[in-house]
Amino acid sequence: MSTDRLAPGRHPGPVRHALSKVPEVTVYFWVIKVLTTGMGETASDWLAHLLGPVPAVALGAVALAAALAVQFAVRRYVAWIYWTAIVMVSVFGTMAADVLHVGLGVPYMISTPFFMVALATVFALWYGSERTLSIHSIHTRRREVFYWAAVLATFALGTAAGDLSATLGLGYLGSAVLYAAAIAVPAIAHRAGRLNAVTAFWSAYVLTRPLGASVADWMAVGHGRGGLAWGLGPVTLAWTAAILALVTYLATSRKDVQTEDVQNVRS
Repeated sequence: MSTDRLAPGRHPGPVRHALSKVPEVTVYFWVIKVLTTGMGETASDWLAHLLGPVPAVALGAVALAAALAVQFAVRRYVAWIYWTAIVMVSVFGTMAADVLHVGLGVPYMISTPFFMVALATVFALWYGSERTLSIHSIHTRRREVFYWAAVLATFALGTAAGDLSATLGLGYLGSAVLYAAAIAVPAIAHRAGRLNAVTAFWSAYVLTRPLGASVADWMAVGHGRGGLAWGLGPVTLAWTAAILALVTYLATSRKDVQTEDVQNVRS
């Protein structure tokens, strides 16, 4: 039986659902998501070199708090507000993983499973409270809090996992190829009916982080580290420009706005 059960004698009709706070998952969503992960990776390193690690982390924390405050304040999904928050989560999530490794000396072999446990804990609390992990259900403040906690955990986990594979001998380009192949697995499994939509989405979502970060690092680092030596600043600015172009397109076309009216159906 649908959750929109009809009272006897009533005719089915449109029902106004609470306005969604997240975008529809389209090809644009995945492209921008990968771009934000790469941009966050190089921007974090760039800021640390320019300002020093402590001021960079402090700036990242303030910017993240401001972006999330605006995101929580609006009543519905707004492209530039949502993606600004995602960018800041990407930057700060990278910093969080780097602080554990560089600042505290925690090996990636330890920080990666640590962030896996953190993400699993967020999912367990979210599901225990709401009985769903679907992003199409982000219509309440509590679900939005769980959603953004999960997003932050995925970025930290992806950063640690990407750096782990790079240091195990794959290098940045090899890591990019690895994660590009890995991200196809949940998509294929879902199309084949072997994986439900929610699990497929979050599996792919986690993998976008090391994929985008590995590509961006490969572009930025020097030839001695197997990269193209384009530099942290230029790569950050180039990926930011691509994000701005796509978000501007979505803001004007509204191609990623979830439908707000649904029809009641009888079971």
